Amino acid sequence: MEHDLLIEFTALLVLAAAAGALGTLLRQPLIVSFLAVGIAAGPAGFDLLSENDAWELLSTVGIALLLFVVGLRLDTDEIRATGLVALITGLGQVLFTSVVGFGLTLLLGFGVTPAIYVAIALTFSSTIIIVKLLSDKREIDSLHGRIAVGFLIVQDIVVVLVMIGISAFGTGGNADPVREALEITAKGLAFVGGIFFAMRFLIPVVFRTLGRSPELLVLGAIAWAMMLAVGGEELGFSREVGAFLAGVSLASTPFRDALGGRLMSLRDFLLVFFFVVLGAGLDLSLLGEQVVPALVLSVFVLIGNPLIVMIIMGVMGYRKRTSFLSGLAVAQISEFSLILGALGVSVGHIEQDTLGLITLVGIITITLSTYLIIYSHQLYDRIQHLLSIFERRIPFAEESTQVADVRIDFVVIGLGRFGGAITQQLLDQGYRVEGIDFDPEVVRTWSKRGLAAYYGDVDDPEMGSMIPTHAHWVVSTLPQPDLGMHLLHTLHGRGFGGRVALTAHNMTAAQTLYHAGANLVLLPFLDAATQVVTYLTHPETQHPALPNLPDSDDASLEG
Repeated sequence: MEHDLLIEFTALLVLAAAAGALGTLLRQPLIVSFLAVGIAAGPAGFDLLSENDAWELLSTVGIALLLFVVGLRLDTDEIRATGLVALITGLGQVLFTSVVGFGLTLLLGFGVTPAIYVAIALTFSSTIIIVKLLSDKREIDSLHGRIAVGFLIVQDIVVVLVMIGISAFGTGGNADPVREALEITAKGLAFVGGIFFAMRFLIPVVFRTLGRSPELLVLGAIAWAMMLAVGGEELGFSREVGAFLAGVSLASTPFRDALGGRLMSLRDFLLVFFFVVLGAGLDLSLLGEQVVPALVLSVFVLIGNPLIVMIIMGVMGYRKRTSFLSGLAVAQISEFSLILGALGVSVGHIEQDTLGLITLVGIITITLSTYLIIYSHQLYDRIQHLLSIFERRIPFAEESTQVADVRIDFVVIGLGRFGGAITQQLLDQGYRVEGIDFDPEVVRTWSKRGLAAYYGDVDDPEMGSMIPTHAHWVVSTLPQPDLGMHLLHTLHGRGFGGRVALTAHNMTAAQTLYHAGANLVLLPFLDAATQVVTYLTHPETQHPALPNLPDSDDASLEG
């Protein structure tokens, strides 16, 4: 028996790795690949999985760790950093999608309870997928990236509250709803109160001891997560809720980032089994009946969800480009939608056909929205003339990005370590400098230091209007050659008369930028290495370090 289970386990891993590699080549999230593996390995496919509790156990632990890491990384500062837009957009989209989705599902012939589950499932988008895609595009710190992450966090909080309600009222064993509500409230307060007590008196002492060993720290965190998962289930809530609260209880400790980093791989590994088990449990004969409803609901998610985000952000004064790029983050449903559907089946609220519909919508929307996000800028360029109705005449939420056309010396684009060091040295030498960055936090930090700093994105077609035409130099510290080329075309199109310095990481890219018209190409690593060799071979050379130069290991000087 153990030998057969080991063979199944090995075969499953091989299939998952192969399908994941294929999905990666197609630029698809692994969720889609693992669901496909489950269908192939299940009764509808090759029937490779035996009836064994081990698969369910691995699946359960994977979901618990997912919720634990979500709680661990729950950072309300991310919401505050983007102001009210994350909260209002997140709640507005959830409300719109659930109400319209409920009506649409009823029109498709579903009952009230299945329609409620489907409508709620349509409201949640995948934080994991969106953060991964935005990180790959280096847009996670952009304004639209921060807004998207902000309202995805709002969605995560809402989905946890929904799961608390479903798991608490799922059994419906008490005939008196008032008494049942009071009992649930009392249990919830006792559970949360016990966690707060542990946070105040136990967790600091216990985890300070465990923290002396990285292995013990991870083991202790997992044990704590599973303890609260079991405790939550015993009190009438769900395992997921308990695991989530376990993560929240550790979110304020100094071990938060270390735990999050170490648990990511284990979480992702165990989640493979959740999606495989879910795929294996799908009845393809039932899925066939859900194709038309799934297509209708998928179109609603792919178009309706981004539209409501653009409407809300437009009313709040954001530009159509920011609203569009943020809205694409909700053009799919989440892994939480699948977990929610599975929870509904476990408490007897819905049948497998409803879960199959949710899963099918998930596969369609996750697959298509991935390409929408990957090619978001190209898509925006094609349809931007149609999006003006989502933008106020004066987009006041971003009006501070409009720079007066005055005579200055340098405009530095990209205020990170390299660009920040250049900016500081120019300021110290008395030059008139303005800075542009796509990270609102960086802009805010430099503004507090007295620099005329503005939010801007080189990919934005309106970027050229932010740069004073009489500036002596425009210096871009962004190393991507395509961004450098785009900036050159934008500046030339506006008749910019100053000089342009771009940045590259290799000689091939540098030559391309020179041929395109750059007056100077900075090579940070080569320039820094050249200067270091000068210091090493000519000890009499003074290092031009300044007291207020930011700490950096890659600050470069013009070679």
